[in-house]
Amino acid sequence: MELIHEKLMSIKAFVFDVDGVMTDGSVIGTEEGHFLRNFNIKDGYALQHAVKSGYAIAIISGGNSLGVVKRFRTLGIEDVYVGQQHKEAAYTEFLEKHQLNDADVLYMGDDMPDYELMQRVGVATCPNDAAIDIQGICHYISPLNGGKGCVRDIMEKTLKLQGKWWSEHTHRW
Repeated sequence: MELIHEKLMSIKAFVFDVDGVMTDGSVIGTEEGHFLRNFNIKDGYALQHAVKSGYAIAIISGGNSLGVVKRFRTLGIEDVYVGQQHKEAAYTEFLEKHQLNDADVLYMGDDMPDYELMQRVGVATCPNDAAIDIQGICHYISPLNGGKGCVRDIMEKTLKLQGKWWSEHTHRW
């Protein structure tokens, strides 16, 4: 556990996949052809808090949903990349925009489209129900499933270690 704590201390940015990480991977199709997802409100709180604390955050998704874009923009996340069949270009753009390198980034993904980027970053993480191949390359596997608080879990751990999580002495919201 000590090694992961050391790695989390150097994190300056978070990158997340959406389906299977921010959601449980279920999609509801409407009669009109829209696809609906459920997001965990506690994950949203952690994302919003991290933005206010100065972390760079990117959402990179293979899906292409206006609802996904709106969800994350309301949380203050500017770097939302949807429709990314190959996530490397969006990731590189994010790094350049924020003057980051791979070691500065924590990435949470759950399936094979995330594999290559997860091998590059400083801290690779996943939900408890991620694909076995993804679990095999992770520095940390959340005890929580996708859409069930796994994002909050790793963000809270990171921000607490760095002294940036909520406390009555540092933040009064």
